[in-house]
Amino acid sequence: MKYDYIIIGAGLGGLTAGAKLVREGKKVLVLEQHDRPGGCATTFKRKDFTMEVGLHEMDGLHPGDMKNKVFEDLGIWERVEFLAVPEFYRFMNERYDLVIPHDPEAAKKVLKTAFPGEEKGIDDYFYHVLNAKRVMIRYRNEPDKSVGQFLDEIITNDDLKLALLGNLGYFHDDPYSLSWIYYLTAQGSYYGGRANFIKGGSQQLSNALSDIITENGGEVKLNMLVTSIDYERKIAVGVTYNGIRGRDKGTYSDQGSEIIVNASVPYLATTLLSKTDGKKLADSISHNNIGASLLTVYYGFNKSLKELGSTNYSTFIYDKSVKSPSDILANNHAEFGTRSFAFVDYSQVDSALAPEGKGVGAVCCIDYSADWEGLSREEYNRMKSDVIDTLNERLEKIIPGFMDAIEYAEIGTSLTVKRFTLNPEGAVYGFAQNPGKSTEYLKALPENISLASAWGKFGGGFSGAILGGYMTAMDLLRKI
Repeated sequence: MKYDYIIIGAGLGGLTAGAKLVREGKKVLVLEQHDRPGGCATTFKRKDFTMEVGLHEMDGLHPGDMKNKVFEDLGIWERVEFLAVPEFYRFMNERYDLVIPHDPEAAKKVLKTAFPGEEKGIDDYFYHVLNAKRVMIRYRNEPDKSVGQFLDEIITNDDLKLALLGNLGYFHDDPYSLSWIYYLTAQGSYYGGRANFIKGGSQQLSNALSDIITENGGEVKLNMLVTSIDYERKIAVGVTYNGIRGRDKGTYSDQGSEIIVNASVPYLATTLLSKTDGKKLADSISHNNIGASLLTVYYGFNKSLKELGSTNYSTFIYDKSVKSPSDILANNHAEFGTRSFAFVDYSQVDSALAPEGKGVGAVCCIDYSADWEGLSREEYNRMKSDVIDTLNERLEKIIPGFMDAIEYAEIGTSLTVKRFTLNPEGAVYGFAQNPGKSTEYLKALPENISLASAWGKFGGGFSGAILGGYMTAMDLLRKI
């Protein structure tokens, strides 16, 4: 069949692009190898719990946030309920225990009280975070630098730097190889407005976008793995894909005037493109680094953790071995008994993830596929079980009674992410946002192939994927 647009992948970027295009009257086909739409923005059921795969917090939705315009345009507000998260995060190490509000003035007050003598550095930090666009223009002719370097320039106290970097894992694994401009823009979207949880889990947003596509005449086909982009006279004209489950098993081909890729750039280069186009793209990304992955432990509790005294939505626990930002990267490679991690307690909002009287939570930390590859199935499962036990014991010290409240626990590693997303090394944020990271590879894409994923210009996370997909659709519509 012939389509105006074929979208490879039903992550948030592909779904947003598809929703915009169908609402403009275009004929759209979305192909997804998983059994549900959403990519990392999905949920799964275990017993009577709904587990949020990974996107536990959406930045922004303040008046200047472009996602407001996107959701208004696509009709998302009528379909999805967003719940305000009560505070930005709680930061803990052996020396400090701080709750950081979303409101910048309130956050500054907390930090200035905890770190007397650092008032100027705190003011400088928030000026830059809240004025990222202005900073970007001011420094546009100067070399990019790392957020670690930026903090070292304005702040003396290492614990203050760590507290400000509490949620670093939202973006990267090392403050000294993360672009400060990228960090300021992303972090400013939290402090500039608020954070939000999607009631019922991020699958609700993915389903809403998928429904918009089908209700407007588009098609979303699940369990379909695209194996190649097809060419005629060196021009991409369609795709070949395999049905990988159930009655749809088989090989199919469809034609499309434009191909939108909601998948990793390395996968596009090595698997989907022609040999010539693939080599050109592979050469163009040779200097880009693949970002880190995440490990997540999903918990179902027999009670709300509020009953145990849990009071915060997101808590970032930094091990005592992390004494300065320069220790963060090594700690992210450390054993799980000392590796820093985040704990999310969904009972702090009306999440609709668990039955009345029960709760859902998750531990999340940086992870690397190299630490798991090469293990036998028995070794892999034993290591996963050991990690759960280790993290349970650490959380028991923070929330007494935690272990007795566990009704169900399951772990997903970087290899789990790799299997479900096909991202190399299980990378969840696409390319690492290193200082000076080039986007020249976007110019190496064939003329009628576009990118709408975390590997594109806007990066990963809710905002990167949604805005990347929407702007890709807008660019294609302008092209017409």
